[in-house]
Amino acid sequence: MRPDTWHLTEDVDDFLARAGDFLRSRPALHTTPLTVIERLRTRGAGSYGAEATVFGHLESGGEVRALFYRPPSHRLALTPLSPEHADHLAAHLVDLGHPLAGVTADHDTATAFAEAWQRHTGAAPVRSWRGRLHRLGTLTPPEPRPDGRSRFVDAQDHAQLLRWCGEFVADVGEHPAIDADSWADSRFADKRFTFWETPDGTPVSMAGSTAMVGGMIRVDPVFTPAHLRGRGYAGAVTVEVSRAALTAGATDVVLFTDPANATSNALYQRIGYVPVTDFTGYTF
Repeated sequence: MRPDTWHLTEDVDDFLARAGDFLRSRPALHTTPLTVIERLRTRGAGSYGAEATVFGHLESGGEVRALFYRPPSHRLALTPLSPEHADHLAAHLVDLGHPLAGVTADHDTATAFAEAWQRHTGAAPVRSWRGRLHRLGTLTPPEPRPDGRSRFVDAQDHAQLLRWCGEFVADVGEHPAIDADSWADSRFADKRFTFWETPDGTPVSMAGSTAMVGGMIRVDPVFTPAHLRGRGYAGAVTVEVSRAALTAGATDVVLFTDPANATSNALYQRIGYVPVTDFTGYTF
């Protein structure tokens, strides 16, 4: 047996028994695997399609050093890897006949794996997504605070929520589009949402948050309709959702931004979010 060995399984409970402690050891950096794998554990593979998700963990010296999951979309998600381990994993997945549509990870890992995949398969990677992970330090509400208040979204707000999540998806170029039929299986369905509303009760901005997993809550998404931007609503609702996460006991409150959007990056840093690292997605 190699000293560094990848172990693969389709059993999420077996995977978590072996790799769960590692997954929870860096809750901010592992934010997406934590939430996706928890959803698979609680809702089953059907929440992402009929095909089974493949999980893998890398053992070295008797300890878990990295992990991946490949859902039915065939987009591989990875925790940080050295270029050597990325090449070893790419070769291993090719040998096992596991097709891939792309990879998402921290920038260095995603790039190393994409280059390795091209060497082993000839499939050219195209960068398709960039995200900057931030972790909350000291929450600092912006001044001046816009008029209005926050409130939790409830069932009577579903039409508004559905419309805004659809507009958010369109704004950031995500696929597939969100509608009433696809809502239950979307990444938004399990989140808790908060509206910021004006004194007359009109919603003007929203923020969602994941359930707490491993002490981590991710703020996602944050959306303000285009004609209402620049008035402080996004910052106000993000502060309220972040405060609620801290009150719930979260040790790590995180969010992603588009690195190219200087306005949103500056906003989140003003209210206390500190950049952690950049993530990249490649499509093969």
